[in-house]
Amino acid sequence: MCAAVVYIPHSSAAAVPAGAKQPFDDIGASYAREEIIDLYNRKIVTGTSGNSFSPQGTVTRAELITMLGRLLKLEPVGSTITPFKDVARNAWYYGWIQAAVQLELAGGTSAATFAPAQPVTRQEAAVWLARAFKQTGSTAGLQTAFRDSGAIAAWAGSAAAAVNRLGLMKGDDTGAFRPLSPITRQETAVLIYRVLQQQKWAAELEGQTDERIVMGWQYGQTAAEYQASVVQSNVNVLSPRWYFVGGNGTVSDSTAASMVTWAKNNGKRIWPLVGNRFDQAATHQLLSSPAARTSAVNQLGALVSKHGLDGLNLDFENVAAADKAALTAFVTQLAAKLHALGAVLSVDVSPDLGTDWTEAFDYAALGKQADYMVMMGYDEHYSGSMNPGSNASLPYVRQAVTGLLQAVPASKAILAMPLYTRDWTLKQGPVKPSSVELSLTAQNQLVSSYGLRPVWNSTLGQYVASYTRQSLKHTIWLEDGRSLTAKYNLAAEQKLAGIAYWHIGGESPDIWTSIRNAEKYAGYSF
Repeated sequence: MCAAVVYIPHSSAAAVPAGAKQPFDDIGASYAREEIIDLYNRKIVTGTSGNSFSPQGTVTRAELITMLGRLLKLEPVGSTITPFKDVARNAWYYGWIQAAVQLELAGGTSAATFAPAQPVTRQEAAVWLARAFKQTGSTAGLQTAFRDSGAIAAWAGSAAAAVNRLGLMKGDDTGAFRPLSPITRQETAVLIYRVLQQQKWAAELEGQTDERIVMGWQYGQTAAEYQASVVQSNVNVLSPRWYFVGGNGTVSDSTAASMVTWAKNNGKRIWPLVGNRFDQAATHQLLSSPAARTSAVNQLGALVSKHGLDGLNLDFENVAAADKAALTAFVTQLAAKLHALGAVLSVDVSPDLGTDWTEAFDYAALGKQADYMVMMGYDEHYSGSMNPGSNASLPYVRQAVTGLLQAVPASKAILAMPLYTRDWTLKQGPVKPSSVELSLTAQNQLVSSYGLRPVWNSTLGQYVASYTRQSLKHTIWLEDGRSLTAKYNLAAEQKLAGIAYWHIGGESPDIWTSIRNAEKYAGYSF
């Protein structure tokens, strides 16, 4: 059988002296010896057992996705939520498969199986490699490159053409690609080594990701609990619930000076939340009185100055439509005060659904005054909804962001994502369904306790799971690392200023690993 991967001469690889100690006993005669040693030293490849690499053995789906994950400098993800019944939680490759699936770098062989031990064919390897390095395009040149191009599956054609153009995968000495042939471990080593010889790609892999705003609201946690959660996260802007404005303009003050010090010592900015407690009547009283507005603005400015705050986050919700102009006037006045102090103002807004709940938000006018507009991309279905459904489906979030960007530049837009979901009870007859809010930890515990196997809905960008309790059907539209990664990618693609989370403490620990992977991978420009 002719070699399917054209070997790179060792002069292009880091020379390894013939007598040098080898990490594996069975690679001495392998044409990929130097590449294997190089990738082993980079911690990209490992052996099959003991001191063996098994260079002529086939590479499995689990092995290749792990190598690609390490190559891309991703982290394995220990998420509870998985659709695959053949990927055990205690398997060494579990986290690497989770990481790849969450980034859409690989999928299963079916909705419920990944087939981790199945050998990878050459056309599958081409697809995974092209996808990992964001190579898309046509099948141009494929027919002339390989004499068996007609045997390459339609879904693999453009990938095979791309990796061939880049010199990563070539045919054997008869000109055949052999798309259905399993790729060996030594062939895989050469293939990955070739990737690292692409200077631009190698530089990207070693580069630093640009930092975006990542704001996390405090809710239901003590200061110590909140700070401990922030340490585990990627949050760089804290938003504790410290200030609430009453109808007469009085600002209640719950500043924790120790948190301000902690934030500065840990390189975090702090934008305390300024709320209205959803009180429409009191908010109307405040906004309709120039004197009350001025009093509130002066008090807030004094707090910013006294505590050295970096900014404020205005969270006025349930504002009457009639107070639209007055809300804009208040934001204008508050922004001017903060800017004079060298601080910033972010304003929380809801998706424009054409209802009274959102009518008071004049995106364009508010965006001209505020430094940032925070789109709260959740509550698509809430406790009072007549029908059950997702809390934050991807189409809903995309529509919300698109609406905001029609009035506000991306450099001022922040997407807020939920760290909670709802467990819906579906009732018989014309009875409105009920729901309870779940943190992601509680959601995961429920999935585990009922042994649920969620199904990915690619349209919604979420897993969906159902179960029965006391003869009543329950359905959950889950939030997990994969759904949040999809939302993060939307923010990255639109070049938004950043993201936010409602609320810190609602997450499961694996979420931060997923988001770190999303940040890193979105930052690559191959």
